[in-house]
Amino acid sequence: MKRNDLMHMCLQNLLRRKSRTILTVLGVFIGCCSIVIMVSLGIGMKESQDKMLSEMGDLTIITVNAPQGGRGKAKLDEALVRRLKTISGVEAVTPKQSLEVDSVRLMVGTGNRYLAEWSSVVGLDTQAMEQMGYQFLSGAPAAKSGDVVVGQYLAYNFKDTLRPEGMNMVDRWTNAWSEDGSEKELPPPYFDPMQEKLTLEISSESGKFTVPLRVSGVVKEDYSKGSETSEGIMMSLGDLRKLLDKAQGNKKKAVPYDSVLVKVGNISQVAQVEEEIKAMGYSTESMESIRKPMEKEARQKQMMLGGLGAISLFVAALGITNTMIMSISERTREIGIMKALGCYVTDIRVMFLSEAGAIGLIGGVIGCIVSFIASVVINLVSLGPSVENLLPAILGGEGVSRVSVIPPWLLLFAVVFSVFIGLGSGYYPANKAVQIPALEAIKSE
Repeated sequence: MKRNDLMHMCLQNLLRRKSRTILTVLGVFIGCCSIVIMVSLGIGMKESQDKMLSEMGDLTIITVNAPQGGRGKAKLDEALVRRLKTISGVEAVTPKQSLEVDSVRLMVGTGNRYLAEWSSVVGLDTQAMEQMGYQFLSGAPAAKSGDVVVGQYLAYNFKDTLRPEGMNMVDRWTNAWSEDGSEKELPPPYFDPMQEKLTLEISSESGKFTVPLRVSGVVKEDYSKGSETSEGIMMSLGDLRKLLDKAQGNKKKAVPYDSVLVKVGNISQVAQVEEEIKAMGYSTESMESIRKPMEKEARQKQMMLGGLGAISLFVAALGITNTMIMSISERTREIGIMKALGCYVTDIRVMFLSEAGAIGLIGGVIGCIVSFIASVVINLVSLGPSVENLLPAILGGEGVSRVSVIPPWLLLFAVVFSVFIGLGSGYYPANKAVQIPALEAIKSE
């Protein structure tokens, strides 16, 4: 029997009992919708978790600390930095050292009008900042001595000394969030750090001195790299060593690094690199300890939701099996005549399997289309029903948190799975059809 004849007979037989076929397709459609929507909700949950973690900081950064508060044999020094760079998967390494003195003040403006009573000052490898994943909102890394990079919100730490106390600082916290949970635009600070020269005033046991600083860049806040990215100052290790030497006076002593930042190339390599560093005798910190449990929880919820949807699809499979068995009982005489005319047993089996597979295919395709529309509607309700939110509801984007996410592979999987469910459900009826003896089939009413 030719393939075209098989397809023609398959469609003809499905249309012979329209109501029964429609109801069976409806069962597959409901099952397919259930599994796609359920899994899409799980994927949407994971997407929201990933965005939340990325807002907390760089997921590929590992902070290496000295063991036992630095009293062990393992030290944070240049030898360690060189050793860390040789680990597979490590893209960049920079040591960090804080300016530990009695007090630090920052001044800027005519007559030092604007004053910050406190600020964190950190030394690191400024040439490796971009490679380490620091995001520059403006400017570039410090290129020469005296250049510094400041945190995103450093300017909000300054108060205007000419204004009365309590009204002399720009408040970036009050009314920072709108009623719908979105972040409002911050009021401008008193000055732009990129346009002004800072004066750093250091007080220590050896006395008080000032150092002029020029801001070469402003970095985005990222607490995985340190609080200095928010309200601090970052300079080269060489410049920081000079400040420490001057602050110590005659009591100069070698000061070890406070910590070492390690940038890993891929998030999947973080756990492996972290284990290697721990094996060296150092303690580590990373977002992996938070990400892993959240990822595991999201995966479990995805499996649970997908399992609930799969149950609906397997119930639909019973409907297909029932439909095909009823079809065989109604067409027993037709099967006998086909056998008597010399039709191959394989062709009879393929015909019934094609009918079952077609039911699965039609139900799967319609289910995917309806599921996609339902997903867009869910996201539009979440984001706000408007034409502007239509594209973000479908494709997502930066700052967009979708409740339901349907990637292309999920739609393809749902259609293929529905077809396999149909073929699997039709296998037993198809075998039963080919086992009916021709004479007995012809005699049946």
